[in-house]
Amino acid sequence: MFHPRRTLRALLLPLAAGLSLTALPAQTATAASTLTNGGFETGGSGAATPAGWSEYGDTAASYTESGGRDGGHRLSHWSSSAYKVETYQYLSGLTNGDHRLTAWVRSGGGQNAAHLALKNCGGAEQRTDLPVSDSGWIRIVVPVRVTNNQCTISVTSDANAGNWINVDDLTFTPGTSGLTIKGADISSLPKSEDRGGVYRTASGTAGDGVALLGSAGMNYARLKVWVDPADGYNNKARVLALAKRVKAQGMKLLVDFHYSDTWADPGKQTKPAAWSGHSYSRLKTDVYQHTYDVLSALKAQGTTADMVQVGNETNGGMLWNEGSTNNWSQLAGLLNSGYDAVKAVSPSTVAALHLAEGGDLDGTRWWFDNAVSHGVRFDAVGLSYYGYWHGTLHDFQTTLDDAAARYGKPVFLAETAYPFRLDSEDGHENIIDLDGELVPGYPASTTGQTRWMNDVASIVEAVPNGRGLGVFYWEATWTARTGNGWDPADPASGNGWENQALFGYDDRALPATAWFRHR
Repeated sequence: MFHPRRTLRALLLPLAAGLSLTALPAQTATAASTLTNGGFETGGSGAATPAGWSEYGDTAASYTESGGRDGGHRLSHWSSSAYKVETYQYLSGLTNGDHRLTAWVRSGGGQNAAHLALKNCGGAEQRTDLPVSDSGWIRIVVPVRVTNNQCTISVTSDANAGNWINVDDLTFTPGTSGLTIKGADISSLPKSEDRGGVYRTASGTAGDGVALLGSAGMNYARLKVWVDPADGYNNKARVLALAKRVKAQGMKLLVDFHYSDTWADPGKQTKPAAWSGHSYSRLKTDVYQHTYDVLSALKAQGTTADMVQVGNETNGGMLWNEGSTNNWSQLAGLLNSGYDAVKAVSPSTVAALHLAEGGDLDGTRWWFDNAVSHGVRFDAVGLSYYGYWHGTLHDFQTTLDDAAARYGKPVFLAETAYPFRLDSEDGHENIIDLDGELVPGYPASTTGQTRWMNDVASIVEAVPNGRGLGVFYWEATWTARTGNGWDPADPASGNGWENQALFGYDDRALPATAWFRHR
């Protein structure tokens, strides 16, 4: 773990404990039209005020030290006592228009607030929180529209004793950022409603679950489709009905083909019963016909899919054993059958491939390198990333950035979630129910869940060259209802996910729904 503690600084008491950072004194930095000393190299270690920058608040807690990301030094905020400090730089003579601040950051977490901000730029202040990461640097961005030819770049900490951040390699350049996809998988919703599920606003007013999420800012829905599920849900008919509701709210639609009668994931890719015993050649036809059938029916009712996943978490392939990664030529043929069906219905629909384990750089490269070498066609890369299973946030950013650059495709976070509490509502053991299973710095609370979503969204937003499309929250509406458990063949099965939904045990929308308002 990285804990910047300089003995000299530890001996210094904050100069103005409790000082509010809501207002800055008159600008004292030398105004320039370009960022000065963004790498904190000028002045070397121990600079009380980094060259080109100004400080406000408990200034003893802000300093430069060795250990930069891509050079010798970095900016650090730390004190042995609670502190509030801002390190800032004022720029003038800017060309009006869209700009973005990019920075590499680390944080041990625990602060009341720790963020980068762009302020006094002519409009509302723009902020990006620092994700909790003590194991590797994370790149984040802050976009802003400059309308008054000036802007103040701010690094702010409102911290408890011992909290720390590192910041390095800041750049401020023309450009934009933001997410086009702010979505959620709501496949569980129809069955929940049929079993008495109720969805409410944060204030308690009952309403339509799709509409409530739409009013929160959700703009994309992900719906899985099974071939012939035992409970009659998540099949073609149910997807068609839910798609109408999705489109009626002005949302876009992602259809997630599992090519199974039940869950398909890295541990199981079971053929539908109706396809059992089919030859590889017949399976290619099955994939094409099933994909075409569902998508053409959606198009016919005026709800054309905007994106399609050809397979779900296909790390080991699909339609085992014929489509296993042990036989890449056959897997490629099956994936291309799905791709061809997507494009036959709607050439503009994005065809994505989807893997789990979003922090596994080597595994992701191995899979997509094989896909490319075997001629698999795809338009986008989707990765599942659950921080309690799939590595650190740094691992996730590294894998996501690499996929975007290596394959020249847009990327998106196809699945993520986080618990807002640990106990179970229905008596069935939750997937995540112990403190030791959580991601350090992200408690099982409404605050931790909200922070998680904002931070992973910031990582996707920061993918270079605008290739980060957005994020889907997984199973936002899977609340605890008797009869809506994990096993479609067993009505008595429970739900291990209700503590990670976006609606609480009182059925009210949780604060984490605010992440849909991410830029």
